[in-house]
Amino acid sequence: MKIGLSKASGSPNYARYEEWLRAVDPLITCVDLSLVSNQQAVKLLESCSALVLTGGPDIHPSRYGKASELSRCYTDEDRDDLEFALYARAREMTMPILAICRGAQLVNVAEGGTLIVDIAADTQVHQTHTQIDDQDSEHALHVEPGSLLMKITGEIDGVVNSAHHQAIERLGNGLCVSAFSDDGIKEAIEWNDATGKSFLLGVQWHPERMNFVNPFSRMLAQHFIFEAESFQMLLR
Repeated sequence: MKIGLSKASGSPNYARYEEWLRAVDPLITCVDLSLVSNQQAVKLLESCSALVLTGGPDIHPSRYGKASELSRCYTDEDRDDLEFALYARAREMTMPILAICRGAQLVNVAEGGTLIVDIAADTQVHQTHTQIDDQDSEHALHVEPGSLLMKITGEIDGVVNSAHHQAIERLGNGLCVSAFSDDGIKEAIEWNDATGKSFLLGVQWHPERMNFVNPFSRMLAQHFIFEAESFQMLLR
């Protein structure tokens, strides 16, 4: 079984996505879709059973109506082009999608939502969401009862890592929030009504960089592999 990763190379952190998924199933093959042209990547995705939209730089603010804020962002427009195309194709195929950090923000923008350009400067939050001395920070997480995330993890509260300066602002069409931080930052998104749609979960934390025993890491990986296997069975 093949899992498409929107980017999985270039630094040790990117290698962790594959390590994290293979901790559940050592037999899966992870495909780095950033190593080929966009057209080839979309075609290659069609041979996969699921898509992971990985973390990375900011999405260009022109994509959510804040082009004037570009100076406060670190962007990669080529990567934006690739990942919006991958997301659109996976959604069209009703392929399982797990969106992590930047990935969750990209899904929200793709569905018509907006982002907070810089949490520290633009909000009154009291928690640190960025890295501290190149290490992920940590904060409490509160999960919405009855959400998909709660069903996957079995948890209402927990602790997750954090390494982002942007966050979801206005929700995209058809999405709902399934977890918040103490200071109200939207930490996870999913479909409000998943009928006829891809499995979709977007999380602002980095489960691939957390202790695997944490349910907000291990259970996410296990359930995502289950969804990929189920999708693969449908294609046979």
